[in-house]
Amino acid sequence: MKSSDLHIPRWVATVVVLAALIGGGVLAIGFRNWSDHPVLGAPALGVTVARNSEPVSLGSFMNGFSSVLKPALPAVVNIHTSKIVKQKPGQMMPFFNDPFFRQFFGDQFGGQMQPRAEREQSLGSGVIVTPDGTILTNNHVVDGATDVKVDLSDKREFIAKVIGTDSRTDIAVLKIDASGLPTLPIGDSSKLQVGDLIFAIGEPFGLEGTATMGIVSATGRGNLGIESYEDFIQTDAAINPGNSGGAMIDLHGNLVGINTAIVSGGNGNEGVGFAIPINMARSVMEQIVSHGKVVRGYLGILPQDVTPQMAKQFGLSQPGGALVGDVSPDTPAARAGLKRGDVILQLNGQPVTSANDLRLRISQTAPGTSVKLGISRDGKMQDVSITLGEYKEEAAESKPGESGEGGLKGVEVQELTSDLAQQLDLKPGTRGVVITSVEPASAAEAAGLERGDVIQEINHKPVSNLQEYRQAIASAGNQPVLLLINQGGRTQYVVVEQH
Repeated sequence: MKSSDLHIPRWVATVVVLAALIGGGVLAIGFRNWSDHPVLGAPALGVTVARNSEPVSLGSFMNGFSSVLKPALPAVVNIHTSKIVKQKPGQMMPFFNDPFFRQFFGDQFGGQMQPRAEREQSLGSGVIVTPDGTILTNNHVVDGATDVKVDLSDKREFIAKVIGTDSRTDIAVLKIDASGLPTLPIGDSSKLQVGDLIFAIGEPFGLEGTATMGIVSATGRGNLGIESYEDFIQTDAAINPGNSGGAMIDLHGNLVGINTAIVSGGNGNEGVGFAIPINMARSVMEQIVSHGKVVRGYLGILPQDVTPQMAKQFGLSQPGGALVGDVSPDTPAARAGLKRGDVILQLNGQPVTSANDLRLRISQTAPGTSVKLGISRDGKMQDVSITLGEYKEEAAESKPGESGEGGLKGVEVQELTSDLAQQLDLKPGTRGVVITSVEPASAAEAAGLERGDVIQEINHKPVSNLQEYRQAIASAGNQPVLLLINQGGRTQYVVVEQH
């Protein structure tokens, strides 16, 4: 149909104009409320902190969003790094290790080849946050790099110094020797709401000064397995390889996030991207600059989410909070009397929504700080005061067990001997039965049980041998069972459905 054939009644046109005018007023009101946020605090490191912005009117965007992006683009830089990677002998020419080849030529090639060093290069983005050259980016952009170069929008190139990194949040702080640089004002990511307009700026695939637009799809995303501490902003703005470390800005041009990751079946944008909230990134940056590292508070527990099934088992009216699956000895939690099976519902009077929520808030609290936990123990509420320690890196690995028989559907177990306990890195005196196999697609596998796990309790009752194990499973009938399992010395609760 040609455009000249389209006839619009006058009353329809009038309604459209009125709707646009009303919509513009609502848009301006919405932006006015959004901009009314408190300042995050006194500027540190010379960063510019976002102040309350004037209401944004519809007329500001007559030609799109260039008024927002034009001043922001020069503050986003290209980062290219290189590192030396040693390849194993025969990796480039694997036929040297082929038996047929060596039958004729012996080991004169394969046996004497030395590892070959090659330079590996990668691209990323960064954000200038101080006029004298402090740059925020992702740790994975510079991790292991032997040299880091920064290209500005005015074509100048600088060698950057890595001030410090934090792999647990994937933040890195760089410094270049320059002055009078364009910067992005620091916003307040806690004020973001689902549906807010945002822009992602970076260097995807090395394409300089690329901006994409979208909305905040979700906030507080965690348990994605991307980083140790996750509180991601999710967006549908296009984020692609090379965008890592770039800027997420709001409609006022304030920096609200550091673009970090994508979820994709391939290697490009599919409308699910993630950014580190600037409040978290700024806190990490300030600690790195001030102390050279990030110092985190520490409780000494293994927290778990409370599922609907677990809520019933622990006498709670609804899911929520963080279940204490394990308490490490000689830690702040142990000294304060926190016990396995406690459910932490409040931290300093504020609700705890999940294990990730508790982990984030404790990590962002300084060691030596006294916190008050509201816990549910045996169905009764009580308060526990704990002075936080300092988090130290630690590692625990699970080791496999052996085979046997058991009563839980889809699971085989055997007695826990002293030899098995030693193989599984268990503490002396640990009691229970060892899972030796888990049937694929069973309820036990769906609950997360694995070979090598040690079942120590069933429905809050200790299990120390096969007889007690079978009796406990039999008494549960077809009802869901609550297991306390030990994985490599760490305990946690698991609910397994019985059908």
